[in-house]
Amino acid sequence: MSELTQRRKRPATSTINDGGTYNDPASDGISQSNQNDRNGDDERDNDDDKETRLTLMEEVLLLGLKDREGYTSFWNDCISSGLRGCILTELGFRGRVELEKTGARRRAIANRKVMLLDDTPTGDVLLNEALQHIKETQPQETVQSWIEYLSGECWNPLKLKYQLRNVRERLAKNLVDKGICSTEKQNFFLFDMTTHPLNDNVHKVKLIKKLQDSVLSRWPNDPRRMDRRILALIYLAHASDVLENAFTSLSDEDYEVAMKHVRELLDLDPDQESSKYDPKMETMWAVVSAFNK
Repeated sequence: MSELTQRRKRPATSTINDGGTYNDPASDGISQSNQNDRNGDDERDNDDDKETRLTLMEEVLLLGLKDREGYTSFWNDCISSGLRGCILTELGFRGRVELEKTGARRRAIANRKVMLLDDTPTGDVLLNEALQHIKETQPQETVQSWIEYLSGECWNPLKLKYQLRNVRERLAKNLVDKGICSTEKQNFFLFDMTTHPLNDNVHKVKLIKKLQDSVLSRWPNDPRRMDRRILALIYLAHASDVLENAFTSLSDEDYEVAMKHVRELLDLDPDQESSKYDPKMETMWAVVSAFNK
């Protein structure tokens, strides 16, 4: 994972500086110790329409996209593997995969293999492709290996067939289909590139608001009381080097508090934490462990 950077001091500003858009009361995304919500396969904000529900991959990409330019930073070399971690975490949350059982002798979560639990289509093409690869692979592989295979960052040429191609572009098209982004062509002197500027900022505003609230006004002091998708999003956005994009509008004081709480989460031991949650969270903690290496 990338290291959290020290923020430059600047005059204090309001928590949200986007024309008051963040005052929308429907942005409450944190569930207070509601076990039923944590155990649901697809919990989302109550105010989200089915057409606008976003996967973890889409949320991470949305945080990384420049609003006007419509592309991620050219210097971000973490988002590719981060998005693959999102895919595995999403499959775990939806009950499609799980980690192999440990038996009486407990093993490190990073060494446990990913097992197919349910090959029912998810309704998402990227998730279905990853699920099919996992289904067809024998012997099973660890989360660390799957992140490498799905991103194409492996030395074994026989594993290159598992690479998921054009992930960012395909996710961006999903955001276009949901009315959040638009599609444009931009010239970069030597080449033309398809970009996806933000078309409707409501969803990004609400997403940023949820992240800010989760580490500020709604910080529970106990990660087990956090909504599992928000908890996963914090880890995955940090692994993708886009988490700080959610905190740029905070005052210096709020920023320091937010970073303090984020560091508390990052300092947790995935092996110890995985035993405190329901089994559907184990894949997420294995992803966190993989990015901690």
